[in-house]
Amino acid sequence: MNDLKHAVADAIDLLDQIGFDVGKHHISLWGAAWIILVVLAMFVLARLGSRLAKRIFARLTRLDVAQRVLGEKLVSIAVWLLAVLVGIDILGIDLTALTVFSGAFGLAIGFGLQKTFGNLIAGIILLMDGSIKPGDVIAVSDGKGSSFGQVKKIGIRAVSVTTRDKREYLIPNENLMTSQVENWSYSSREVAIQIPVSIAYGSDVALAESLMLQAARAASRVLDQPEPGVLLNALGPSSLDFNVIVWICDPEEGLGNVRSQVLKGVLALFAEHGIEIPYPRQDIALRGSDTLERLIAARDAATGDASDR
Repeated sequence: MNDLKHAVADAIDLLDQIGFDVGKHHISLWGAAWIILVVLAMFVLARLGSRLAKRIFARLTRLDVAQRVLGEKLVSIAVWLLAVLVGIDILGIDLTALTVFSGAFGLAIGFGLQKTFGNLIAGIILLMDGSIKPGDVIAVSDGKGSSFGQVKKIGIRAVSVTTRDKREYLIPNENLMTSQVENWSYSSREVAIQIPVSIAYGSDVALAESLMLQAARAASRVLDQPEPGVLLNALGPSSLDFNVIVWICDPEEGLGNVRSQVLKGVLALFAEHGIEIPYPRQDIALRGSDTLERLIAARDAATGDASDR
């Protein structure tokens, strides 16, 4: 055992001799290896501490999702801060000697990472007030319009939102703090869907409304309460325009499939009961005039000459 200790000490002395001097400080191979070892050890311990905090908060079912994520983030930040301080203490770095440098460096970091720290604070605030939490369904703008997606994760910098077509948007936390956000599941998961349906003039309106309600109630995801409804929306140029209003409680499963199911049911029931679905058309009425009469006479004369031949 003593031989092993002596061998290790000799190896350390040898590595310590390999290096160079900078002023009063000696930079050796052993010093560099020791710094790398301490940094790696602190990094591994901080990662383990963060994962342990995540598992502990995942088991605290008395807290809601936002509270668990918030607690996990705060504990992770504390663990990383503690790891940095412990590493500095182990390496024996004298922070007082770096006061001027650290001030200038901190100012530069502050300007360069102000957005990052802003997003970090914004993410913590979002979790604290519960306005946006994992599992919520929010409207996302993709530059061409607005589509909805489900919040999968609230990270240090951004919120991960996955849409129905499996596109994942990374929205900076600060944007969600300063912009208007449409949250479909903030206080209630019940969402209304308006489905436009048109019928031809002269159709039995009462029968058409009952058929639309029947098709809406037959859809698998449509709620019984609140009840589906039908409203006459407009008297169009060639149709009576209605809105079928249905309610769902699982917006993350999509809206298009509900519209499709209701419209298929409406189409089948209308065909069964003779309700006509209109198509755009125009009626042209020609009034009598001298020119029109001469054209008709010329056409009849040409037709008669052809029949004589």
